[in-house]
Amino acid sequence: MSAYKYIRETWQDNLKNNKQLIRNRLVEWRKGKAIQRIERPTRLDRAHALGYRAKQGYIVVRVRVRRGSRRKPRPVLGRRPKRMGVVKITAAKSLQWIAEERVGRHYPNLRVLNSYWVGEDGKHKYFEVILVDPYHPVIYNDPKINWICDPTHKGRENRGLTSAGKRSRGLRKKGTGAEKLRPSLKAHGNRGK
Repeated sequence: MSAYKYIRETWQDNLKNNKQLIRNRLVEWRKGKAIQRIERPTRLDRAHALGYRAKQGYIVVRVRVRRGSRRKPRPVLGRRPKRMGVVKITAAKSLQWIAEERVGRHYPNLRVLNSYWVGEDGKHKYFEVILVDPYHPVIYNDPKINWICDPTHKGRENRGLTSAGKRSRGLRKKGTGAEKLRPSLKAHGNRGK
């Protein structure tokens, strides 16, 4: 087995058997900032699978997102409960996609490569987002990652081009039942107009 497989097994074992370690970690994260830059990934195997490399130009950020559906104020004027539009209003985006967008706004000079789940408690979900500096010499001289330096990849997290964005858009599915998803829901709706 590769070293990353051992790392993955250790992570899964800790989630099942070492609950106190996980709880302490979440308590510490809850006290910190909503968007916190960290020195190295918490889940090295997952980060590596999603494109992270331990070299200059790669940055990892942990982000906290509030769980649950949208919170909307109750209308001032009269409605029957069904038409209040307060509860059961769920965003079309996943919380992971929302986390990536927030990090993208916080670091406008960097490009969002990918993200992965690292934990959750009753109130928040925590994700780690991998960012790449497109202006760093190590990045634009590396043929494996310098595609991200192209200006077309600016704001890719806002257009659903990351892994989490593609999953939310339904692009993991192919064939029967997915006919209206490509190239996008909007493009398919405009077809024939």
